[in-house]
Parts: sequence; C-alpha cells; structure tokens
Amino acid sequence: MTNDDLFLQTITPVSHDLGGFKVHRTLPNKQRTMVGPFLFFDQMGPAQLAIGNGIDVRPHPHINLATVTYLYAGGLDHRDSLGTCATIAPGAVNLMTAGHGIVHSERSPVSERATGPQLSGIQTWIALPEKDEEMDPAFEHVEKAALPTVETSNARARVIMGDLWGVSAPTTTYASTIYADIVLDAGGAVPIDAGADERAVYLSMGEATLDGIPLEPMVLYVLKPGIATSLRSATGGRVMLCGGEAFATPRHVWWNFVSSSRDRINEAKRAWKAGAFPKVPGDDQEWIPIPEIPLTVSYP
Repeated sequence: MTNDDLFLQTITPVSHDLGGFKVHRTLPNKQRTMVGPFLFFDQMGPAQLAIGNGIDVRPHPHINLATVTYLYAGGLDHRDSLGTCATIAPGAVNLMTAGHGIVHSERSPVSERATGPQLSGIQTWIALPEKDEEMDPAFEHVEKAALPTVETSNARARVIMGDLWGVSAPTTTYASTIYADIVLDAGGAVPIDAGADERAVYLSMGEATLDGIPLEPMVLYVLKPGIATSLRSATGGRVMLCGGEAFATPRHVWWNFVSSSRDRINEAKRAWKAGAFPKVPGDDQEWIPIPEIPLTVSYP
C-alpha cells in the first residue's frame, strides 16, 4: 500500500514557543479544520522546567466546544468558573464542556514546582453538535484506572473516548468519537479499524509504521475512509488515534472561541472585553486579554 492509497492528508505542525515549553499544533490547519469532532490538536512539550518555575495559563474563556486534556508526564491544576479545582495526572483525562461559556486556568501544581515541573501531553478541542453548543457548561475528570486498556503482544491501547477494540470509555461524548493512546513496544502491533467516518493517527514519540509506511513524528495523518490497517513499531513508539463522525456544518475558530456561527464568536469577543464572563474562584486576579491577532484562527 502507498501513501496515496492510505492517507487523505498529511498535516505538519506549526510550533509555538510559549516560554519554557513548545506546543506543536496540527489542527486547525489551512488544509483541514476538523477530523470527526476534533478541531484542535496540540502536542505540549515534552519539557522540563527549571526549579521554581511552572506552567501558568491564566484564566481565559471558551464557548461552544469541549476541551480534552491528556498527559504523558507532569501534572496540571485545573480551575474553572464552575468552582472546579482538579489536578490531572498522566493517563487520566479532563473533559471541560464550555457550552454557552466557561472560564478556566491551568497551572503547574505547587508540589511540582519545587523540583522543576515536567509537561508532556496532548490538548485537543472537540466541536459540540449544534443542538448542544449552548448547553450548560460542565467538567468531568476520569481517572486513569477508569479508562479501559486493551493489550496485544508488545502493545497497549488506552481508550480515552468512545468505543474501540470491543471496549468503551466512560468519558462523555456528544457526537460519535474515537480517541486512544497507543503505546507500542519493540515489535508491537495494533489494528486500526475502518469504522469511524473520519480518522487520524499521530506519532507523538518514537517510531511506528502504518501498513509498512513510516510515520513522521508530530505529523497528523488523516486516513482515507473505509480502510482497515495495522499500526506497528520495530523499536517502540507512542501514537494517538482520533476521529469520529463527520460534521455537516463547518465550525469557525477565533482564538479560544469555536462556534457554528460567526456572530456568536463576535458576541463572545465583546463579552470577554467587557468582563461579562464569570470569574474563576481562587484564580480571579489575572486573566489573558483578548489578542489583536490570535494564534488560532480558522474561518471555513
């Protein structure tokens, strides 16, 4: 099988230095805005911060989407305008549903700053179906032990969202969604089913091939629909699988705002500038101002 037989698109990342760590963004992209409900895909790090330093993502708003945080290493304290305060550890998942509007912050735990925090993981956003865009905001934390793991010879796959390999993750989904963390030891292999409307694989570290075709690190490979394939590694690697149902209505993205309506995004801009979003209890002394030119813009 050749690249043209297997891949619909290959999306290379745009990297941003956020001071002490880098993020590598493959969605949204000029080539493609969404893969299933996924419309934002960032690899954070890996990074080792200096002793006494930490990640400090100040309070900022979201609308009409859900954020999904999954870590390989390190930890983050999540606070939001619902009053949530939760620390995420590697292998667990945070699902924050913005609905009609939420504000949150993410910071390195105080306990990790004393030794120099690590940060390595994947941050994604998923679009909400139009009927759910203005739902009440919500937060859900699912521990590592609650996420099902499927093991084959020299490989393990943790299902973060949806149904894969005969098991179901307990994480809430609003549209048909698949999301998994696949760890391949040397000689490991995992089948990739053809079931979802749209699918993509992403090699976050190490080495892997798909039906014998080498995967480049930090590149999002969008698979052609209806093709079952096999993921393998000769020396070991880690791969994320994401996708789900295709959305009929495009989503507009401006900064942290996502919506099927441009007018709704403009309304959110005005509300953040006016201080009309709710505050984050315990983290309300600073915030991220709305940018003149945001890093994330996608208007289909």
